[in-house]
Amino acid sequence: MDKVKIHFLGASGTVTGSKFFLETPEQNILVDCGMFQGLKELRKMNWKPLPIDAKKIDLVLLTHGHLDHTGYLPRLVKTGFKGKIIGTPPTLSITSVILRDSAKIHEEEAERANMEGYSKHNPALPFYTVEEAEHAIALFVPKEKDVWINISENIKFRFRYNGHILGATFIELEIFGKRFVFSGDVGRKKDPLLSPPERPRWADYLFLESTYGNKLHPKEDVEGILVDLIEDTIRQRGSLIIPSFAVERLQSLMYTLWKLYKKNRIPNIALFVDSPMGNNVLSVFENHPDWHKLAHEECIAMCSHFNIITSYKDTWKTIDDPRPKVVIAGSGMVTGGRVLTYLKQLIDIPTTTVLLVGYQAEGTRGRQLLEGAHEIKLFGKYISVKAKIEHLESLSAHADQFELLDWLGEIKNYPEKVFLIHGEPLALDAFGVKIKDTMGWQVHIPELYELIEIPIST
Repeated sequence: MDKVKIHFLGASGTVTGSKFFLETPEQNILVDCGMFQGLKELRKMNWKPLPIDAKKIDLVLLTHGHLDHTGYLPRLVKTGFKGKIIGTPPTLSITSVILRDSAKIHEEEAERANMEGYSKHNPALPFYTVEEAEHAIALFVPKEKDVWINISENIKFRFRYNGHILGATFIELEIFGKRFVFSGDVGRKKDPLLSPPERPRWADYLFLESTYGNKLHPKEDVEGILVDLIEDTIRQRGSLIIPSFAVERLQSLMYTLWKLYKKNRIPNIALFVDSPMGNNVLSVFENHPDWHKLAHEECIAMCSHFNIITSYKDTWKTIDDPRPKVVIAGSGMVTGGRVLTYLKQLIDIPTTTVLLVGYQAEGTRGRQLLEGAHEIKLFGKYISVKAKIEHLESLSAHADQFELLDWLGEIKNYPEKVFLIHGEPLALDAFGVKIKDTMGWQVHIPELYELIEIPIST
């Protein structure tokens, strides 16, 4: 007998920073390589060295391209990783866009902090540079979904379609006859742009996300709510600001607003998309038509209906535009990106509405706004919140508790252990009880940096 050692290096007891390191007798594998986001204590952990040697990792497998699953890659490479970084073709395309954009933001924020002197660090340094992001991207190796790929004599893996965002998968790892399933982020059964997630049929050890493990998404009339908000914005001659993730959420919002216009449910209000990363992701949609439901002609027509902003100069022109307007800008949890500039200028104006869409992690500005903050800190200064804050939770790209249980419904065996990850403590605890009560499975909620050893026959 030998064993697999599993190191929980992120998304354990929290919803961010996904990193799971598997030491096996043949290969050492890192599943996902995300940054911590949200709470300051979590963000500070990004700067601490990993409790493992990056040089000992043979390869990285990515479930999808979001920053909390990929954003640590440049640091991993900087500290000595030289192996392959493997994902589906659209996942690696999106990860390339996200890492380059993130690196640029890190550099700009460090430069701004040094110029304006609002950082405690002297000098403030970027978490990683554009050059360091390129070093990571150079190690990308695309692999198709649904194909078993051998990485050693007794270890193989395959990617399975998972909805959520373009290219997203869950990962099935066969290690000496035992199947380890990493859910990644599970998508919705009904999504305007993506097909329903596929479901695993066998799992000896299951690593399951729990973002909405304690909640059901509300049955909201998304189109009706958007129509009402836009009519209100026009009536007040104000601005509707929608912070949005650049991947999938942005495209879904564009598609929904375009459909509303086509159905004559909203007038021809000025619609702006200010997300350089989101614009690049639109081209990823065009390059991978088999991964989504949006026809090429629809994509072109939809994009032509929006004012696509490419320069920071045009961001300021949009802010100064006196017309009633809708602005979709990154980032979705108001942690960075162009939306900060809009909010700094417009959130203290009563005719502004901020529409939060989807999950807002603990410690983010999005969560602060959702919980009624009277002011938020932007670029080192506190700004009064006089705008109306709205929330559309049903636009989340994450499965809720019911959908997660449904995703488990095809598993034919009795898993030896279910590890609940990628959730805040209340969600983890509630989901653990639900799985035990409904499935009778053994559940473990790992702590950050916990080490679990699983015996295997070699």
